[in-house]
Amino acid sequence: MARHQPGDSRAGLRRQLARQPLRPQLDGGARAVLLDNFSPRQTAEAVARQMGIQRVFAEVLPEQKADYVKQLQQEGKFVAMVGDGVNDAPALARADIGIAIGAGTDVAIETAEVVLMRSDPSDVLRAIDLSKATVTKMRQNLFWASFYNVLAIPVAAGVLYPRFGIMLHPEWSALLMSASSFIVATNAVLLKTAERHMRETTPSSPGRSA
Repeated sequence: MARHQPGDSRAGLRRQLARQPLRPQLDGGARAVLLDNFSPRQTAEAVARQMGIQRVFAEVLPEQKADYVKQLQQEGKFVAMVGDGVNDAPALARADIGIAIGAGTDVAIETAEVVLMRSDPSDVLRAIDLSKATVTKMRQNLFWASFYNVLAIPVAAGVLYPRFGIMLHPEWSALLMSASSFIVATNAVLLKTAERHMRETTPSSPGRSA
C-alpha cells in the first residue's frame, strides 16, 4: 500500500479539518484541543475557530507535546491524542489513548493504541462512537447473562421445590442456556447496525466516502 509523506499527510489533514467543524459532533462532555507545532499562532487559532475549537496550544516544540498532554491529564482530563508524525510518538504514548493517522509515520502507528485506516478526521468521531456502542453492548450482554443466572440457578438447585414444588429439569436448563447464548450473540451482532448508523450520520471529509 502506498504511503503518503508525513508533510503531505499533515497538510492534507489540516485542509480537511479546516472544512469540517468538530464541536457540534462532540458530546458527553468531550472537548477538542488543538496542539500545533506546524503553524504560527495566528494560523493555528484561525483553524481552531473554523473547527469550533476554543482551546489552542500553538507554536509548541516537538518535545513539548507530551508535556501538554500531561498538563491536560493533571487537570483531570482523560486525554485521547491524535497524531501522525515521529515527534507525536511521545505524546501518543503519554496520552490515555493514542490515535494514529493511517498515512502517518511507522513510529506513530506502532506507538498508538488505535490506528485510523484513512486520513479522515471524521474517523476519530466514528472510533469514539463505536467504542461507546461496544461498551454499551458489553453491559447489555452482561445484564442478560447475569439475569439468566440469577433466576435460573436457584430454581435449578431446587430452592423453590420444597415450598412450591417447582423444579427446573435438566432439559429445560439446557434450553434456557441456549436461549441466553442466542440473545447475547444476537445483541452483539446488532453492533453492526450501530456502525452502519454512524456511517450514515457522521459526515465524511470532502472527496471521501464514508
